[in-house]
Amino acid sequence: QVQLVESGGGSVQAGGSLNVSCAVSGYTSIDLCMGWFRQAPGKERDGVASICKNGRITYADSAKGRFTISQDSAEKTLYLQMNSLKPEDTAMYFCAAALVGPMGWVPLRDYEYNYWGQGTQVTVSS
Repeated sequence: QVQLVESGGGSVQAGGSLNVSCAVSGYTSIDLCMGWFRQAPGKERDGVASICKNGRITYADSAKGRFTISQDSAEKTLYLQMNSLKPEDTAMYFCAAALVGPMGWVPLRDYEYNYWGQGTQVTVSS
């Protein structure tokens, strides 16, 4: 079982930055993809970025050039640095973990992910 706890959300003006974090615990010796997803009111949950055991990093088009996903060396904390924020980035941001097979990677799709945090709210005002 993998436990995920997000933190670091908040409110910021357009053009500002936020760094959200996800504490990862409860697993040993398994390969994971770690991802960030977001869901705005009335919309589907969309992938933002992922980092996988094979080293592959994936960004949604909306995140490219503005967001950076990273992990600490112990792989116990996942980060999402968000710069140049826009009002359309307003959403609940979720950390998620996917069990991966020999390829060491899964697509950035919510149905590929097995474990989810409770989410942290990010609000960007214009």
